[in-house]
Amino acid sequence: MKRQEMDPQLVQLFLNGVSVGSIIALAAVGLTLTYGILRLSNFAHGDFMTLGAYLTLVANATGLGIWLSMALGVVGTIAGVLLSEKLIWFPMRNQRASSTTLIIISIGLALFIRNGIILVWGGSNQRYNLPVAEAISVLGLRIPYYNLVVMGLAVVVIAALHYLLQNTRIGKAMRAVADDIDLARVTGINVEQVVIWTWVIAGGLTALGGGMLGLVQAVRPNMGWFLILPMFAAVILGGIGNPYGAIAGALIIGIVQEVSTYWLPTEYKLGVALAVMVLILLIRPQGLFRGTL
Repeated sequence: MKRQEMDPQLVQLFLNGVSVGSIIALAAVGLTLTYGILRLSNFAHGDFMTLGAYLTLVANATGLGIWLSMALGVVGTIAGVLLSEKLIWFPMRNQRASSTTLIIISIGLALFIRNGIILVWGGSNQRYNLPVAEAISVLGLRIPYYNLVVMGLAVVVIAALHYLLQNTRIGKAMRAVADDIDLARVTGINVEQVVIWTWVIAGGLTALGGGMLGLVQAVRPNMGWFLILPMFAAVILGGIGNPYGAIAGALIIGIVQEVSTYWLPTEYKLGVALAVMVLILLIRPQGLFRGTL
């Protein structure tokens, strides 16, 4: 009996899904950290991702290498995130604003950032100044070079995040605050310092995700906004507040939406991914993992 081989196109779509899922994972981890520690559903998260991509674009246009440009994009985005903490989120926490109020404010912040980007850089698609890289042949498949770079970089960053959360003082403090903020404060943990570190990590991961997205597609003002639903889907699917769950959820969302285009038009891929999320949540309403750090 002749063994049936898997269609190379299907394998190619699977690898594309891993690449997309890796980018979503970095941003989704930042999103789940801000919710787990600050109890904030930040709809401006995707637009900070876009900001990271544009700051990388500006640095790269001056002749800097792409890696240094991405590092500067991360620094600039972290500065923007910390500014939003000082001007918006800190005063709102002091006033004990409701979750609904915070969501509305975050949507307003998202619109402000997106329109600011359009004002400064325009609405047309732009690309990094990168040399043309040939696709790499692996087991008969032609995999775009920058897709491999994205997957490799995501693995390194996720490993570093795991080390930070499990083995450093600030990581342990973040997990304590996520479990019980009042108990953490009583035991002597500097909660405001944890909040600042949370924004630094979330902003850095989000900007890096935006920079990586610019490696594999055009940089445009709504690139992060289009990913906000997959990000929230990944966070909910993995268990709200759990960074490891967000990573798993992002990979599932990325793979499902890309592989679905083998049978369905590309317009339906996000709908298919969200339908899979709903089906899994019907079986496990708490998500794939327990929703804590």
